[in-house]
Amino acid sequence: MTTSYAIALGSNRPGRHGSPRDEIRAALAALPGVYAVSPILTTAPIGPSIRAFANAAALVESPLDPPAMLGILKTIERDFGRRRGQRWGARVIDLDIILWSGGQWRSPGLAVPHLAYTTRDFVLHPLATIAADWRDPRDGRFVRHMRHGVDRRRPRP
Repeated sequence: MTTSYAIALGSNRPGRHGSPRDEIRAALAALPGVYAVSPILTTAPIGPSIRAFANAAALVESPLDPPAMLGILKTIERDFGRRRGQRWGARVIDLDIILWSGGQWRSPGLAVPHLAYTTRDFVLHPLATIAADWRDPRDGRFVRHMRHGVDRRRPRP
């Protein structure tokens, strides 16, 4: 059975592919089953990083369950040189499962929907451009309505 995933992508450090925007484009090319991509936005950092982020969202079709999809995302991150470091610090690439058409999934190290995405405009803004009608399986809210009341740090295309 094939399902869909909403994946958030972020970068604020140049890597072997070039600028943070180039890193996102390369990650999208490495991600199997992509069928929709948001614009890449520039957003203010949260936490200790002083570098702005490039953020985007993608919809991916896959027969994989969420742990297997997470494995693919972590492999791409490692292949791009991602090393775990300071929380909210600089990174070459960050890939997160935000939503899954199969509903909810909980296992050690993985929660779908992503636990904090509803408070992050840098995720919601690009996601709403490609998945406005997706609903959060926890409360039924549409993605297009979730940006109300969220810190909007003025993402720029």
